[in-house]
Amino acid sequence: MKLLLHICCAPCSIYPLRILREDRFDVMGYFYRSNIHPFTECLKRQETLESYGRSADLKLIIAPEYDLEGFLRNVVFRESNRCALCYHDRLRSTALIAKRGRFDCFSTTLLYSKFQKHDAIRSIGEAVGKETGIPFHYQDFRLGWEEGIEASKQMGMYRQAYCGCIYSEKERYFPGTKRAHAIDAPTQ
Repeated sequence: MKLLLHICCAPCSIYPLRILREDRFDVMGYFYRSNIHPFTECLKRQETLESYGRSADLKLIIAPEYDLEGFLRNVVFRESNRCALCYHDRLRSTALIAKRGRFDCFSTTLLYSKFQKHDAIRSIGEAVGKETGIPFHYQDFRLGWEEGIEASKQMGMYRQAYCGCIYSEKERYFPGTKRAHAIDAPTQ
């Protein structure tokens, strides 16, 4: 089966890619960029993913747009629900590309992170799947959390210290704010 995998970053894609391939999925990756702030961070993640894609023989679709303003308009004054809104944007974008590309299903590396809201991701993914006519493939990849971290360190990958949006950046770096969604600390 052809699966389009939304990839948030290269380190989070290592374990899911291995497992999906072992399960005989033909995987192509999709990198959605509009939620990642600042743009220099987005480029670091994209470059790391492109490098990993070449080494892992993973074809990638890179979103050409960087609609930070659209992302912010979508979440401003709804910050407490921003993750669900962001999940929806990323999963819907992935599903629409999967439909256009005649994929059998779509999924996301967000399901690898122990810091993401799996119930929300699954619910939103399934709803988007019904809306677009492309099934959402849910698989809990958190079992491979440590394996993926170790592999990314061994490969010398850039490892970001926050989820991606401006809000998660603040949570990570501004003293006294709650660190709710960051992946573990960078290796640098």
